[in-house]
Amino acid sequence: MFTEDCARKRRAILSVALLLMGFLMTLTSRFLSVAASVASEEQQSRTHRRRPRKGIEGPTAQKPRIDYSKFSHGTHVVNYKLPCNSCHKFPTRNWKDVRKGDAAFPDVADFPDHASCLNCHRPQFFARERPAPAICSNCHVNVTPRDTARFLFPSLGGATSSNQKQDLVTEFAVNFPHDKHADVVGSNAPALRPESRTGFVTISWQQKGAANESSEPSRGPQASSPPGVVESCPVCHQTYQPQGKSDDEYVTRPPKNLGDAFWLKKGTFKTIPNSHAACFMCHNTDLGIVPPPSDCNACHKLASQDSLKTDFDPRLAETLGVTDNTVLTLWNHRISSGSFRHEGGEHPNVSCLNCHNVTTMNTVNMKTLLVPVRSCGDAEGCHITATTDDGGILNYELDHKKTNPAFVCTKCHLTFGKETVPETHVRAIQMLKKS
Repeated sequence: MFTEDCARKRRAILSVALLLMGFLMTLTSRFLSVAASVASEEQQSRTHRRRPRKGIEGPTAQKPRIDYSKFSHGTHVVNYKLPCNSCHKFPTRNWKDVRKGDAAFPDVADFPDHASCLNCHRPQFFARERPAPAICSNCHVNVTPRDTARFLFPSLGGATSSNQKQDLVTEFAVNFPHDKHADVVGSNAPALRPESRTGFVTISWQQKGAANESSEPSRGPQASSPPGVVESCPVCHQTYQPQGKSDDEYVTRPPKNLGDAFWLKKGTFKTIPNSHAACFMCHNTDLGIVPPPSDCNACHKLASQDSLKTDFDPRLAETLGVTDNTVLTLWNHRISSGSFRHEGGEHPNVSCLNCHNVTTMNTVNMKTLLVPVRSCGDAEGCHITATTDDGGILNYELDHKKTNPAFVCTKCHLTFGKETVPETHVRAIQMLKKS
């Protein structure tokens, strides 16, 4: 009896244990299934947040990574409304070092100190990037902790250094009111202070009369004044790389079979001031003429994104072997005739004011710098005449364009010649016919 009772109890206990094990296994299986389902939903949710559907930009879309090696004034000035003096200090500590002796003057001649950057960019400065954080490459030549050499600051454009940044593209247009300076430069005002090392010079923007035929002496090795015209524009704008009396008229050696094909010639361009030196002759702390040299924003304006087409083909410049940075910069900004040469033909004998209207020129608005095509007619009908028989080259090319729309005007233009003739060119001839 005892043995049978023990056996029954063991069987009962075993049955209960089996039932409990089965229940626990079922419960565990359901729990794991629910957990897997939740994990799958969370994974899908994370994937959806990271990778939004194509064509849909939601608030959770991942922001593009910022390239801190490309400094943007627009971001700092437009987005964050930072004033210029929050980074740039006038004058910088190195102003006596970049120019020596009497040539030195208080200037913004170096990049901002690290302190002005660390206020906002501490994470980028201490990023674990090799050989050094990318943000350092904006100012430093060799991005290594052992070399602290910086690039030549852009305001020192007149200086030469092995540390010049070759791929620098300025974000600014210089606001220079030609009309205001024409009145000042053309006056006979003496220096405002006897002790000052600067003052106004006697210059005129007008052609000289017969009673006064002498010109002022040249202001530089590349300056030139047309006979009978007082120096005015050449104070700032000089003929770059003039041919002068040399027999070598081309910037680079042309092929022997060049014929009438285009090849860039010397004396094509005029220089523009590329540093603060010319401006601070008058706008300095001694004279107190506004705007002061510390007011960066008075002259430097963020350039408009609406740029005009230029008559420049970089592939052509490469073919010609032109590598001079000044030539490439000036050529790349020429919005009128790409082949016009300031030193060519009778151009040196023509007053600058015959073509350029300084009273309407706004250097921030490129449209105001366009030279009207009618100025090519002049009183003598140099390039525009009433009829083709009178010898006008514009007449000749327009007649060919009418006959053959595929005709390419090559006398004056390099890239524009393939396009439709502008209405201004047609009207210039019509006006001569009426007169």
